[in-house]
Order: sequence, then C-alpha cells, then structure tokens
Amino acid sequence: MTDTTTAVLLPDAATQTSAPARVQERRVANRLGDGARSLVRRPGLLLAFAVLAVALVAALWPTILTSGDPYAAVPAERMQAPSAQHLFGTDQLGRDLYTRVVHGSALSLSSAALAVVFGLSTGSLVGLVAGFFGGWADSALMRFVDVLLAIPGILLSLAMITALGFGTINVAIAVGVGSVASCARIMRSQVLSVRTSDYVEAAIAGGATRWRVLVRHILPNSAAPVLVLAALDLGGAILAVSSLSFLGFGVQPPTPEWGALVAQGRDYLATAWWLTALPGLTVVATVLAANHIARSLDSERKYAR
Repeated sequence: MTDTTTAVLLPDAATQTSAPARVQERRVANRLGDGARSLVRRPGLLLAFAVLAVALVAALWPTILTSGDPYAAVPAERMQAPSAQHLFGTDQLGRDLYTRVVHGSALSLSSAALAVVFGLSTGSLVGLVAGFFGGWADSALMRFVDVLLAIPGILLSLAMITALGFGTINVAIAVGVGSVASCARIMRSQVLSVRTSDYVEAAIAGGATRWRVLVRHILPNSAAPVLVLAALDLGGAILAVSSLSFLGFGVQPPTPEWGALVAQGRDYLATAWWLTALPGLTVVATVLAANHIARSLDSERKYAR
C-alpha cells in the first residue's frame, strides 16, 4: 500500500528532467515568433532580406538563377533592349547582360566581404593592443590611426592599389585599409571600458596571466560594437569595390563584375541605357539592402540594452 501511494504522489524522473527543457523550448519558440511578427510588421526589412538573399544566391550558386554562359557572344543579338528573352538586354557583343550581372556578383560580394574581414581583423588587433597595453604602444598606434583618418578613404585606396598593383584581391585589401582606423578606435574605446571592470580585476587578482585576461575576458566583451560596425561597413565596401572596378583598378575585361559592367556600358549610354543603368541599379539595391539590415540590427541591439 505504501509503495503504491509513493508511486502516485511522486512524479517520475522523466517528467522532472523534461520540465525545464519544455520551458526553454517555449522561450525559444516565443522569441522566434516575436522575430517573425517583427519582420511581417516591417516590410522594408523583409524586402531588404530578400534582396540580399538573392544577391548571395547569385554569388554562391549562379546556375540557380541563370543557365547561360556570361562569355557567350551572339553578334546577331547585339544591343537588344530588355525583353522576356534577355531580361537585362544584351551588350555590344551580343552577350546576355543578366547572365553577366548574376555571375559578376561573386567577385563583387567576395571582394567586399574580404575587405570587411581585413579591416575588421586588422583594426581590432590595433585597437586591442593599444587599449590593453597603453603607454607608448597606445600613443604610437593611435598616431598611426590618426594618419589613416586624415586621408580620404578613396584616396587611401587608390594609393594602396598603386603600391600593390591591380587585381580583385588588391582592391579588397585597399578598401579594407580604409576601415582599419574606425575599427581600431571603437575597439580601443571598448577595451579601455572593459579593462576596468570588476571581473577583469578579479581575474588579475586571482593570478590570471595578461594573455588569459586578454583572450578570455577583454576580447569577447569588447567585440560586439566592432562586429556591428563591420555589418554597417559591408554596404560601403560593396560600393567602394564597384567604384574602383569602374575606374579600371579591379578585374579586366571580359570578366564580369558589377563596377566593370557599368564602366563598359558608359560609352553606349545614349543608345543603350540598360548597359549602365541595370548593373548600377543592382549595386544600389544590394548596398541599400545591406545598410538597412545592418542599421536595423544595430537598433535592435541598442533597444535590447
């Protein structure tokens, strides 16, 4: 009788262990639901995600959006206006412009991503060292950052390309150098704030080495604003890479790239507007979408705080 009563009164172990898991699952579901409802209420943000998703698909899997060859020329179809057969029209050699824009997204977006990664990693390292060690290292590195800030970004990129030479990777590095200074300053300010926190002082008092404090405590707690800045810089990097390619410092014909396509069509602007306008609108749409998403995420982060 006693065993039966105990079995009825006490819940089984599976029920006890699964209750916290169910609570956590409900919390995750509620957050996902709130995020989905937020997207529905903000059609502009939803459109920005859609545009950026199409651009990423074009860069990673271009054959999903087009089966054509970006280098195939059909002289009989040269300079045709946009139509159902050629969505973006054809160029002066009879090549399908839509196909070339789709295949050109890989170079444009990869160069912009490389530029952001280079600027983020280099600038974060400079700011981390300057803020953590201080003294002469801080003074020397910050004077270097001040020099970078004193030079306009496009002029600095042109100077870097002159030193490195033409090419897609060199263009990406040149654009990335222009964002080193802003990343360094933000990282330094965050490190200076985190360095005086109680948990950092407790770790030092507990015997932790400077390297351990730097890697385990200061870097993870200082990185968030720099990552937000990197997201904001993505749109600017796409625009800068396209601008340098437009000037002829990037890929060379016949390789398709957004800025290069705009440059190739400018000689026919009076008779074939689509050669310049449609690749240019592709750049504008992608940059606006990236900026809108980054600023929305930044606003959500500030609101959550």
